[in-house]
Amino acid sequence: MANIKTKIDEWEVRDLEDNGVLKVYVEHNTEMGNYGVPGIQVWYTVAGGTSIVNYEPNHVERWAYQAQKNNATEYLLTDYSWMYYDDTYVKNSLVIGDTLKARVSVKVRSKKDAITKEYDLPFTLE
Repeated sequence: MANIKTKIDEWEVRDLEDNGVLKVYVEHNTEMGNYGVPGIQVWYTVAGGTSIVNYEPNHVERWAYQAQKNNATEYLLTDYSWMYYDDTYVKNSLVIGDTLKARVSVKVRSKKDAITKEYDLPFTLE
């Protein structure tokens, strides 16, 4: 069966300091990872370069284990985030709870607080 991609959300945050734009696009995929199971992808664009975070069971299981080792309910995906400045960033995280969630936080210099959105993952872990 072919992978079917469905848009979940698309948003951007404009920085009034330099007129830069940080963009986020989130989509559901019917087949992801080694087992071809549903998951979501978070695409984020900074200065024209796009990066993708795959929330599929193999990755999420590893991230959840790291969060569990630290007794945390949120695991910041430092390798899959753009955090070169304290006042401008895109942070991707896994939120551990009854429902697993992908969290995206975007901060620009001209906004006091980060804009954060969460997306339920279409699977559970054992």
